[in-house]
Amino acid sequence: QVQLAESGGGLVQPGGSLRLSCAASGLTLNRYNMGWFRQAPGKEREFVAAITLSGRTTYYADSLKGRVTISRDNAKNTVLLLLNTLKSDDTAIYHCVADVLLDVVRGLRRTPAYWGQGTQVTVSS
Repeated sequence: QVQLAESGGGLVQPGGSLRLSCAASGLTLNRYNMGWFRQAPGKEREFVAAITLSGRTTYYADSLKGRVTISRDNAKNTVLLLLNTLKSDDTAIYHCVADVLLDVVRGLRRTPAYWGQGTQVTVSS
């Protein structure tokens, strides 16, 4: 059974940083492209970042470029998302996703095959 377990969310002040972690189990991580999506209350689900199988190439939403970094450690079955200079608009539940297709974890074609339950990020003073 595939499980993606996110952690690291919380309450942070504007301008602050958070490091989100996704622990994957039940799959061979180096066979999956990985990504992060987020969903804020009353808003549609939004692509945040994606990373290829080897970790060599990364993709970011335009609204977050320069403020977010995705990385992966296939040996540890872990994907990280570093969020910097957080704004109130970044408040959302952040979900880790996995799929064999890169376009899918970039928010294209269809919904990713595997989703975590998410971790809440709240940016507020």
